[in-house]
Amino acid sequence: MTPQEEQVHARLSELGVAFERYEHPPVATAEEAAQHWGGIDAAHCKNLFLRNQKGTRYYLVIIEHTKRADLRAVAAQIGDGKLSFASPERLMTHLGLTPGSVSPFGLTHDREHHVRVVIDRDLKSAARISFHPNINTATLVVAYADFLRFLDASGHAAEYVTV
Repeated sequence: MTPQEEQVHARLSELGVAFERYEHPPVATAEEAAQHWGGIDAAHCKNLFLRNQKGTRYYLVIIEHTKRADLRAVAAQIGDGKLSFASPERLMTHLGLTPGSVSPFGLTHDREHHVRVVIDRDLKSAARISFHPNINTATLVVAYADFLRFLDASGHAAEYVTV
């Protein structure tokens, strides 16, 4: 287990959040990871780290892994202009993560709250949800209510959009 994953486990344990861990080969995309999610009862997510056109605002957009995000529609719903993917350097600066390992658990590194969390409204009905533990060789499953507790404890409020 890597230090990044150990940090996630420690934070979840601190919060009393139960989780299940599933190991798999390294995956760079949700599509690749889906091959390893068979039999895991949870809503599996795609996590997009985005920025506005000026690079002054950052967003972690969480959607169900089979959906494609219309970035213009998301931007309109959150009241911002054009959105695009943030650079690997910005991802490291704000979430302490590398491409392929984007996860809301990286929000523990965003102590100044530069990143806004945007969640697909359809995920609200999920009983359980899964994310990488800041590395792309494992998947953690938590109850959706516990995920919201994690967000709250990190000081990040969730905004909901329709994707």
